[in-house]
Amino acid sequence: MLIRKSHLKHVLKRIVSQRIEQGSDINESEFSQRIEAASGSYDALYAIAVELRSPTLRHDWPYNEPIAWEDIVEESVHLKPQADWGEPDLDAAASNVRAAFLASVCGCVLGKPVEINPTLAELKQAGEAAGEWPLDDYISAPFLEKLGRRHESALQTSRENIQFVAADDDIHYTLIGMLLLEQPGLGFGEDDLYTTWSMNMPALWTWGPERTILLTDGINRHHIFTEQGIGYQHDVLFLNPGDELCGAVIRADAYGYACPGNPDLAAWLAWKDASFTHIKTGVYATMFVAAVIALCQSADNRLRGNERLEIVTEALKRVPSNTRFSAVVRDALAKVSAAGDWLSGYDAIHKDYHYYTHCMVYQEIGTLINTLKFADSVHHGICVQVSQGNDTDSFGATAGSMLGCFFGPGHLDERWLQPFNNQIRHSLADFHEYDLSTVAERMAMLPDRVYREFKAGGAASQFDQ
Repeated sequence: MLIRKSHLKHVLKRIVSQRIEQGSDINESEFSQRIEAASGSYDALYAIAVELRSPTLRHDWPYNEPIAWEDIVEESVHLKPQADWGEPDLDAAASNVRAAFLASVCGCVLGKPVEINPTLAELKQAGEAAGEWPLDDYISAPFLEKLGRRHESALQTSRENIQFVAADDDIHYTLIGMLLLEQPGLGFGEDDLYTTWSMNMPALWTWGPERTILLTDGINRHHIFTEQGIGYQHDVLFLNPGDELCGAVIRADAYGYACPGNPDLAAWLAWKDASFTHIKTGVYATMFVAAVIALCQSADNRLRGNERLEIVTEALKRVPSNTRFSAVVRDALAKVSAAGDWLSGYDAIHKDYHYYTHCMVYQEIGTLINTLKFADSVHHGICVQVSQGNDTDSFGATAGSMLGCFFGPGHLDERWLQPFNNQIRHSLADFHEYDLSTVAERMAMLPDRVYREFKAGGAASQFDQ
């Protein structure tokens, strides 16, 4: 049940790099030498792992990046999930969520064939060579030929091959969020997350911290321990490489759907989910996206240009203020505010954040803000988002959720849904619905379900934990 020492050595070196990124007072060369010297002993490697769990920050580190909920609340401008929630228009919310979920699957499938960390320049060159630029439809085989590479899912997700919504982790996590909010509801916790994940998701459908936590918890919660009453303390800080990547961000959608006009509650639900696997930027970005989606539901869809960016400003109040993530969002907001079109907005973001590529959050959140400002419709917006590259399917899906909630129904051409033949494929083992419209209807019930549970006090005792 132990990983090999050579593998553990590799994990520790990755954690050294991420702790340096997070401001720890670490000499990378020195730690690398120590890891090599300890590589013959599990005890020595374990001691280093403990040391790397939460090392001392540099004395000149300018940020305050809390992990505990109460500290996140303290460092945020406005984060009060327990505050009264005036009754939203639940019929409108249901329509918005239905539109948002359908748009998210379209954005996901649009981006899936090119989920290979492309840049806008690469996509543009291929699209122009294929006569398909700017994007206005699913990615075609000629487009992929000109690009010269493709994701393996292109056999199901390129334009000529689409027959259903193909299985994808982004969609899986939105379904998981729905299942958690259906049962056990607002009060879900770590045990519920572990059980729901383990009952539904094959390990190979998870990546990064999700797979790490699923496998680690699986071993530590093995029945040979639990039957003997041997407990297990979940620890997201220990031996968890990639703890700030975007895997938690793609789990935000259902929480934004469920909380129309209530970004505080959406952010709290997103924190509970994200903190199961991630810390700091990985958590704040998830809270932010959930808050954006919740705010989009109550925004006036006639807003244009920079007026829409007030949504971003409000969402940013729901995460700690003095963090790397907040600094990047403020900078991206300024860049997009000054841009005259989405291409110049992208150029400004890409110029400063190009080294934050696939799954590394900062550039991708910047492009999402860019999409919100310049989208003319839902389908135009998902094309803009995917055209900006990086993690194309994940943020194509997020853009669909955001814009579906903002514009509401009627802003996504039916031609985007027709190729699916009303079928959705997934790999969730304990969820047996494959009719796309039926799943969308279940998703649309979340606002009513969550609002009524909230008003009944379903999670009141947990808000300060």
